[in-house]
Amino acid sequence: MSRKYVIINADEVSSVDFNKVEETSENTLRYSLDNSQTFVKYEGAKPRFLYGKDTYTHSEILSILSGDQWTSDEPF
Repeated sequence: MSRKYVIINADEVSSVDFNKVEETSENTLRYSLDNSQTFVKYEGAKPRFLYGKDTYTHSEILSILSGDQWTSDEPF
């Protein structure tokens, strides 16, 4: 089975069933630079709470996460 990825709004994190995704808690999520979005990954059937949201492959999510909304050129 291949892993799938779904971007969600930060205000939707409370609806995530962490038993149905690969992340273990809200504390393990990566957020966009403005903290408005995050993503979850899953294998198998798409969890119901993600219905209606776009699903991405590994290569697609890597491309998205390398964009300006997710990655900064600023040094730490």
